[in-house]
Amino acid sequence: MTPSEVVTVYAAGSLRAALTEAARAFESRSGARVALNFGASGLLKDKLLGGERADLFASANMEHPQALAAAGRARAVEPFARNALCLLGAPGFSLRGQSVAQRLLDPALRLGISTPGADPAGDYAFRFFERIEASGAAAPGSADELKKHALQLTGGPGSPTPPAGRSVYGMLLAEGRADVFVTYCTNATLAARENAALPVLPVPAELDVAATYGLALLPGASPAAEAFAGFLRGPEGQALLRGHGFSAP
Repeated sequence: MTPSEVVTVYAAGSLRAALTEAARAFESRSGARVALNFGASGLLKDKLLGGERADLFASANMEHPQALAAAGRARAVEPFARNALCLLGAPGFSLRGQSVAQRLLDPALRLGISTPGADPAGDYAFRFFERIEASGAAAPGSADELKKHALQLTGGPGSPTPPAGRSVYGMLLAEGRADVFVTYCTNATLAARENAALPVLPVPAELDVAATYGLALLPGASPAAEAFAGFLRGPEGQALLRGHGFSAP
């Protein structure tokens, strides 16, 4: 590898902090440069299918890189990290002695999620709603009720962009756009670091939907890109991911 080699990475927004640290660590060892481009995984997948070029795609699900592979726009897809769902509340939010299912079904509650289809976080939220109903935690029809009730505030083509270095979830809660978000625990933790008044509640284990992240090399990827993919899957990369709240796939 030479200092002139640039690895272009398209990556899920929830990986911003972790991959930024991982890229700097890889650069210091390899001499290559990593150019990171973050966004909602579904929107990034559409850009790649539309002809935009990158070396590596790090998605918040397996389905989007697998869709690229099926279209001949990616090589073999491998899982490399896992996330979980949490509730991130506005200051003062609580379950009020209710179960998670009961609280989220309160019609007066402004429930925020990401945009399904465009952002896997929204897809996972929908699966979480389905699990609430399937588990018996709420009555038949509750999944559809939650899906209709939820406000799709992030991860879409027209969703707001926060100022640099600020959590979009913290920003929207501060603006009063939602009372609580269903989002990745890593996102919730980062928002709570910005504002300690934001409560973070883990989703009960029996209702959680594991988010498996997929990594795919794209056509024409350089040896440096292959090395960076190996770094992310290797011991040092996995340790960095764990430090940001992710777990092994």
